[in-house]
Amino acid sequence: MKNSISLIGMAGAGKTSIGKALSLELGYEFLDTDKIIEISYGKSKDIIDYEGKDRFRAIEEEVLLSINFDHTLLATGGSAVFSPLAMQHIRDNSDVIYLEVSFENISERVLDFVERGFIKESSQSIEEAYMERLVLYKKYADYSVTNNGSMEDCIQKILSLLES
Repeated sequence: MKNSISLIGMAGAGKTSIGKALSLELGYEFLDTDKIIEISYGKSKDIIDYEGKDRFRAIEEEVLLSINFDHTLLATGGSAVFSPLAMQHIRDNSDVIYLEVSFENISERVLDFVERGFIKESSQSIEEAYMERLVLYKKYADYSVTNNGSMEDCIQKILSLLES
């Protein structure tokens, strides 16, 4: 195991909530790339709306590549997996855990994907975007942990994984 963890997954998968709680449990610094982007560049939705998806992806990649991992727990944006360069950096420096959540649960948790600044092709449905990303999440993950239940249950699964 490496001394840092990165959480990947869809919007609504629980990366921020799980990440904050787990970082406290482990004594790791918690970083959320969506928050870093918001503080430095503005809201994801505004960047996507006014500067375009490509500009947002470039910013996200730049932020991900700037992360110095040292007892760090990183919650990535859901679209981080679209940058092979950033994902290689993350994989080289942390254990990557995919928080796997069913599409039905994601749909219940995220009521408005547009307001979340969700990147997808205009011709894609949310479910098609989910299926596209699912392949990438599984490709880049060192481990997959299902998060369809309680937050405590998911954290316990991750802690058990880290102890093995």
